[in-house]
Amino acid sequence: MLQNFLALHQITKRTISTASGRQFENKVPKKQKLFQEDNGIPVYLKSGIADALLYRATMVLIAGGMAYAIYKLAVASFPKKQD
Repeated sequence: MLQNFLALHQITKRTISTASGRQFENKVPKKQKLFQEDNGIPVYLKSGIADALLYRATMVLIAGGMAYAIYKLAVASFPKKQD
C-alpha cells in the first residue's frame, strides 16, 4: 500500500512541472509595436478584419436588443382590451 502511494507520488511529481516541452516565440514585442503605433485606428480594431467583424456583430446585437426591449416595453405598457 505504501509502495503504491510512493509510486503515485513520483508519477505526479514528474507529470506536473512548470517547464514546457516546447519553446514558443515571444510575440509580445511585435504586438506592442502594432498597438502603440499612431495610425488613427482605435485599439479595439488594430488586430485586423476579425476585430472589425466582432465589433460590428456586437454593435448589431446591442442595437437589436435595445430595439426589442423598447418594443416589449411598448407592448407591455398598452394592455389588451378585455371583451
